[in-house]
Amino acid sequence: MKQLSAAIALALASSTALATNGYFTHGVGTHNKAQAGAGLAMPTQSIDSANNPAAAALVDAKTDLGLAYFAPNRGYTASTSMANGQSGAFTLGEGEFNSGTSGFLIPYVSRTFKLQDGHAFALSFYGRGGMNTDYASGTATFDPDGPGPAPVATYDGAFGAGSAGVNLNQAFLELSYAIKMDNVSIGAAPVFALQAFEAKGLGAFAGYTKTFAQSGGTVMPDSLTDNGHDYSYGAGFKLGAVWQLHDQVSLAFAYQSKISMSKFDDYSDLFAEAGKFDIPASTRVGLSVQASDAVDLHLDVEHTQFSGVKSVGNALANVGGCPTAGLGGMNLENCAGGDEGFGFGWSDMTTLKLGATWQPATLAHYTFRAGYSFGEQPISREDVLINVLAPGVTEQHFTAGVERRLSNDKSISVSLMYAPENTVSGPNLFDPTQTIELAMDQFELEVAYSF
Repeated sequence: MKQLSAAIALALASSTALATNGYFTHGVGTHNKAQAGAGLAMPTQSIDSANNPAAAALVDAKTDLGLAYFAPNRGYTASTSMANGQSGAFTLGEGEFNSGTSGFLIPYVSRTFKLQDGHAFALSFYGRGGMNTDYASGTATFDPDGPGPAPVATYDGAFGAGSAGVNLNQAFLELSYAIKMDNVSIGAAPVFALQAFEAKGLGAFAGYTKTFAQSGGTVMPDSLTDNGHDYSYGAGFKLGAVWQLHDQVSLAFAYQSKISMSKFDDYSDLFAEAGKFDIPASTRVGLSVQASDAVDLHLDVEHTQFSGVKSVGNALANVGGCPTAGLGGMNLENCAGGDEGFGFGWSDMTTLKLGATWQPATLAHYTFRAGYSFGEQPISREDVLINVLAPGVTEQHFTAGVERRLSNDKSISVSLMYAPENTVSGPNLFDPTQTIELAMDQFELEVAYSF
C-alpha cells in the first residue's frame, strides 16, 4: 500500500513530543481523539482496530488516513540554591527554561478487509507515544571531579554539558484478525514496534554509570549521550472483545502486552538493563450506550503499567546504591546502565475517559463529537530532576471534533485537543536546597480521510 509506505516514512522522519497520558497519546484515530479516547465499545472506523482488534469485524471495509499536528509547551523552573554546587551538590541554574521544537506531525493509516461469515482483517500503522525535549539554554553548577583538584564551576547546558534533551519516536504496525459471533466479537493482533532514540547533553552523569564504576573510575562511558539516533525493535500482542449486551448497550475489553524491545546499544550506559526500553502493557475497558437515535455516550478506563519497565519506572534514587555516587552504595547494578539503574520514576497511570457522539437529524451528513479525560500524572516529587527530560505531567484533556460524510461513502474528520497546564514540583535529588518545577500544556489538531 502506497499510503502505508508514506506514513511509515513520515513517522520515522518526524519527532513525537511527550504525548498526553504519560507518554502515550490520548487516543488513536481522529474520531477517537475527538472523544478523548473513549468509544472502545462502539467502533466505527478501520483505525479502531488499533484500539481494539475486535473492531475489525464490526466496521466497514475502508481505508483511513490521518495526520495530527501536535504542539506541546514544556519546561522547568529551578529555584535558588543554598548549596550552589558546593559539598557535592549538582545545582541547576536558577530560572525558567522552556524546551524548543514545539510542533510535530504524527500520521496513521489503516485498512479493513472483510471476509466471509463474520471474519475480517485490519492492517494498521500509527504512532502512539514518545518523548521529546530540547533545551538550548540553562546552566548547571557542580564540582566536575568530586574531591579532585578542579574547583566548583558553572557550565552551559541544562545538565552542564551543552544543549540537552532526548527524542523518542515510536511506530506500531498491527495485523488484526477478528470474528463476529452473534452478539460477541473477538479479535487478536501481533504488534510490531520500532523505536528511535537520541540523547544529548547528559555527560555530567558519566560518573554514575556502571562502566565508570566497574572500571574503578578509569574508563569513561561511550554509550551515555550524544551518539545520534539509535533504533530498537520488538513485538507483542493485543487481544480484544466487544459484547453487544442490548441494542443500545455494548461492553468492550482490550489488552496490549508489554512489548519487549531490543536494546539501544548506543545508550547502554544510560538506560537500565544495558539499554532496554520496553513498551509498557496497557488494559482498557469500555461501555457505550445509545442514549437516543442521535446521541451515543461512552465511558472508558485505561490502565498503563509504566512501572513494569525499569528504564521508565525505576526511581532516580536508585543511583544512591552505585559505588561512585558517594553515598556508601556498593551495588554496580544500581549505576546507570545496570539492571537496577535509575529511570524516570514513573508510576502506573489510570485514565478515565468520557465521550459523546451527536448526529442531529437536521444535519444528516454531520457527526459531532466531544470528550474529557483525566488521569493522575505519573511523576513523583522525588524524580523531578531527571524528568526535566520528560515532563509528562498533563492530567486533563478537553476534546471536540466533527465528521462530514461525503458522497460514495467517504468522509472527512477533524479533531481538536487541549490539555491545560499542569505542574509538579519537588526537591533536586542532588541538591535538596533547590526546588524544581515541571510544567506542560498541549494542543493538537488532527484531520482524517476515510474512503
